[in-house]
Amino acid sequence: MRCYLHAYLLCTVFTFFSLLYVYSQLASTLEDRDERSGGGRISGSSSHDAGHALRKRPGLLGLRDREWGQNRCKSLSVSYWNPYWRPPADDVCGVNCLLESPLGEKLSSATKEPKNDRSHLAVVACGARLEETLTMLKSAVLFSRKPVHFHIFAEDDLHDGFRNALEMWPVAVRTTFTFTIYPIAFPEENAIEWKKLFKPCASQRLFLPLILKQEESLLYVDTDIIFLRPVEDIWGLLSQFNASQLAAMAPEHEEPRIGWYNRFARHPYYGKTGVNSGVMLMNMTRIREKFFKSDMTAVTLQWGEILMPLLQKYKLNITWGDQDLLNIIFHHNPESLYVFPCQWNYRPDHCIYGSNCQQAEEEGVFILHGNRGVYHNDKQPAFRAVYEAIKQVERHHYSKKNK
Repeated sequence: MRCYLHAYLLCTVFTFFSLLYVYSQLASTLEDRDERSGGGRISGSSSHDAGHALRKRPGLLGLRDREWGQNRCKSLSVSYWNPYWRPPADDVCGVNCLLESPLGEKLSSATKEPKNDRSHLAVVACGARLEETLTMLKSAVLFSRKPVHFHIFAEDDLHDGFRNALEMWPVAVRTTFTFTIYPIAFPEENAIEWKKLFKPCASQRLFLPLILKQEESLLYVDTDIIFLRPVEDIWGLLSQFNASQLAAMAPEHEEPRIGWYNRFARHPYYGKTGVNSGVMLMNMTRIREKFFKSDMTAVTLQWGEILMPLLQKYKLNITWGDQDLLNIIFHHNPESLYVFPCQWNYRPDHCIYGSNCQQAEEEGVFILHGNRGVYHNDKQPAFRAVYEAIKQVERHHYSKKNK
């Protein structure tokens, strides 16, 4: 009982300071946008250290001209094409919608913008995840200073909901991001098996390097993520990869005594406590080119070759679906994984059993991961309060701006 109360007090204190931080950051961001929405352009920024973990305030510095976003693809803010594994048709805006628009001629030179200035964020949404996913996207836009492109993989009946909601966001906000909506699809011969693995559609993330072949790097997040730092901060960790590293995740647990993998897993896993795939940063070029070791054959296999054999071998032994498969892959290829601190994937387990994320205590939570449905119940009031703060403050501002 004493441990439970201790954990509850820690989370309550976390709630108070998190809400103060969120509201102050939101106020700063929204003031910036109110100032800029009256003019024709958004001012540029000074040099930016994308990898710095202690940024003082968010904003819109360094973003493109507002007019570019308003005229993009004849006012179409989304590119949509099906099936996703083929190049788009000539009359459909492709992934880089802006460069295919009438303004593309003005921006054709690659020197107009640094190659990695725009972050690419992917999410997979199935079932009743529309509002939760939109809240995650709002947090990404609110705290980011640089442009973001959203790659939204969703069931067909969610497409209109995403499109309508994002296109209703204020003009000053819409100029900070672009987005593409994709259908959910898996290899035809095993589509049903992949879709039902763990949660519906969750294993779609395994196929992102094979689907988004035009993207060099990608940040994948679950729908129950809230950004409390600019997206470009975690994107900057790509520059810290060594020559062999091709993906980055946080440990599943910091404390082995409460770890799941080291106590219950019936399959190989990475390191001492495994890794959590709710936030996964990928160098997709390296993933596509890598030949991976495994315990199935002495022959190394590429990404597209290794996934189905792993599932067939371990499907009776895995609990957390695609996350378990990733743990198996990086158990046999540990040199390929960059492990970032728990503050980039802060979950209820980091405070429910006492505080066990030292980096978050010292520097704050950078990305909040509300797994176990804690945004929608009363089990973790701290997590729910931060989620509601992002959702409600943004909704109020948007409704005011659109009157």
